[in-house]
Amino acid sequence: MSVQSVDRTFDILELVANHEGPLTLSQIAEGIDLPKSTVHRLLKVLHERNYIEKNGVEYRLGLAFIALCSGLLGSLELRTEARIYMKELAQKTNQVVFLAIRQDAEIVYIDKLQKRNDIRDYCFIGQRRPLYCTALGKALLSGLLDSQIISLIDPRTMVSITEHTITDLQGLISEVQQCRERGFSLDNEEVELGMRCVSAPIKDYRNEVIAAVSTSWDLGSYATDMTQRNAVLVKEAAYAISKRMGYRG
Repeated sequence: MSVQSVDRTFDILELVANHEGPLTLSQIAEGIDLPKSTVHRLLKVLHERNYIEKNGVEYRLGLAFIALCSGLLGSLELRTEARIYMKELAQKTNQVVFLAIRQDAEIVYIDKLQKRNDIRDYCFIGQRRPLYCTALGKALLSGLLDSQIISLIDPRTMVSITEHTITDLQGLISEVQQCRERGFSLDNEEVELGMRCVSAPIKDYRNEVIAAVSTSWDLGSYATDMTQRNAVLVKEAAYAISKRMGYRG
């Protein structure tokens, strides 16, 4: 399909989406100033892929858009519901707090809270990082079976970032198993030396892991080990968010 065809396809979708009711072929062709034959050809492709529904001679948006947008809409709802608990976690720990989801073999940051006077810029919304070496990633993997993790993670991509990075698949699976047992995961200087992170999975009404929340801190800023304290607080936040997402475990 040419760039021009793609552009015309979006013209059709935007016209149909912004119209209150269904449209006929003639109305669509007139609305975007194209020949009926061209519009009919593009509508046929959209209909075959369920992005357009046809009822007699009228066209409207199809159900494929629901599946296409469900992940984004779910993330938006998740961010809204999680915000208050992320703020509480940030206040209790006085540390940066992250919210992330999984896309294939990577985490995607969808929200963060950090102190206004924090010099360090930890990440930006939309940034991706590997699952295998991050606390958020391990928490997200805790919702999968070991066999699913083996299928998802390519061992060749498990490169060493620091001397503490886990670079073998069995080691990763062992870490994920610990996360399932204790309810939180750990990044112990695997991504950045001197930084530690704990994370806990967020579940929905299906008891499925849909996201993870975490907090990170500079080891040199504390005289005592903050891991257990932070793990408890992160688990509490994850459970509270899970309840808002329909979890009843």
